[in-house]
Amino acid sequence: MSIVRTTVGIAGTCYAANAALGVSVAMGMVNTSGARWVHHGLFIATASTTGLALALGAAQRDPSALALGVATLPLVLLQRRGSRPLPRHARTAALAAPCYVAAVLLTRR
Repeated sequence: MSIVRTTVGIAGTCYAANAALGVSVAMGMVNTSGARWVHHGLFIATASTTGLALALGAAQRDPSALALGVATLPLVLLQRRGSRPLPRHARTAALAAPCYVAAVLLTRR
């Protein structure tokens, strides 16, 4: 397995875990009011692994880099806009989902 494929998979997994936690909190299934750092930590892991996968993919001219490049836009917006109002936060976060799916699929070609 290539390093690009591995890092794209890790970035996608971090995004999926963070999205699942965010949806669970928004639906009231999980209460992280005493540990908001978990969601923030997952965001940092998502952004870091996405950046690494993007850099490695670009260096190897892997097509997944293009999809991850687009995924960075919602990640930057999330950081700049904050979490309020919640519907806007959720919509912005969801914009990255197709990019991660595309990146994972492109590494499997």
